[in-house]
Amino acid sequence: MHRNEIDFISLGCSKNLVDTERLMRQMEAAGYRCVHDSDNPQGETAVINTCGFIGDAKEESIHTILQFAERKQQGKLKRLYVMGCLSERYLHDLQAEIPEVDKYYGKFNYMDLLADLGKMYRSDLAQERILTTPSHYAYIKISEGCNRMCSYCAIPLITGRHKSRPIEEILDETSWLVKQGVREFQVIAQDLSYYGKDLYKECRLAELISRMADIEGVEWIRLHYAYPTQFPYDILPVMREKKNVCKYLDIALQHISDHMLGLMRRHINKAETYALIKRIREEVPGIHIRTTLLVGHPGETEQDFEELKQFVRDMRFERMGAFAYSDEEGTYANLHYKDDIPQAVKLQRVDEIMGLQEDIATEINAAKTGQTLRVIIDREEEDYYIGRTEYDSPEVDCEVLITKEKPLSTGCFYDVRITAAETFDLYGTAL
Repeated sequence: MHRNEIDFISLGCSKNLVDTERLMRQMEAAGYRCVHDSDNPQGETAVINTCGFIGDAKEESIHTILQFAERKQQGKLKRLYVMGCLSERYLHDLQAEIPEVDKYYGKFNYMDLLADLGKMYRSDLAQERILTTPSHYAYIKISEGCNRMCSYCAIPLITGRHKSRPIEEILDETSWLVKQGVREFQVIAQDLSYYGKDLYKECRLAELISRMADIEGVEWIRLHYAYPTQFPYDILPVMREKKNVCKYLDIALQHISDHMLGLMRRHINKAETYALIKRIREEVPGIHIRTTLLVGHPGETEQDFEELKQFVRDMRFERMGAFAYSDEEGTYANLHYKDDIPQAVKLQRVDEIMGLQEDIATEINAAKTGQTLRVIIDREEEDYYIGRTEYDSPEVDCEVLITKEKPLSTGCFYDVRITAAETFDLYGTAL
């Protein structure tokens, strides 16, 4: 057991990761050595940042807490703290069920841990973080919470209403990260489309991204989690005209049949969704759209699912994921609908729709053979350098495997000629 060492375990989404990185910076300033996601934790203190989004994520969080509680009982750990979405939502249950945890914190009060350890919070470090990502890219969280109240989603119950960060604060953080060597920025929020409406009474996403793009040293900006309803169309000219704003948009569409969009409380219909995607592609030629679809929601008929499959065929999304409905207590669907679709049917629908997408993704990737694309290098492996194009977000999208004919540097950009393609990977040679 290493004294003054804290092991941090961050579960769930990149928004959680940003919180972990902020707390790590404060702890480091308070004199602790911080270790993130170690395979072999040695610290006398552990902090677990949990996810409470859907069943699988909750299970992983609980399993991790129990693992560390056992380490504590074995005398391998002195102090155990838990923070994040799961403990925000199920605080009293967790306190009763897993009392080995010294203290539980929620989604917003986790900095209280400093005071509980007898340390001071340093407001002068509020925009600073210890990056757990490779040093050339970082996530920038521009807001917290969500006002949309979709039927299936527990996030507003956990994080509360949408709360935008001020533009100047985000720009300061971006400038600080550039000075640390960050060149690529993944802009994240539960709902990018709502950014600024609470603070400025109008969506200010386009202004924010435009001003971020003007900061010297910002090479790539990529946008995650736009919402289709009241989509901020003024972001599209920014994406088209600013060279360092990636032609990439992550926009969760969830479904397409009017019947399901109504049950899901998405406040958009089928015709409007088709028109939205058409306009995005017209205004930003070459854009790659990532979306997420939800199958097996209460009330989804075979006809609804057939419409969804046709939508996938029509739209040919460059990037797509699908997940099965999870009945989350307290959500509108949980309170008002019956979870009436068998789990086996849900999983079969996921497989079917992902099978369709796999064929589409293979064709889209194959069309890149012979092209020269700008690639950032993430890491070096035995046989290849591994990089990504502007169309690929870390962890979730394709990678480019580049032959080792010449030495390349991690975090640098290269022009790469694509020589071959698979469903989820490209192969190339640096020019």
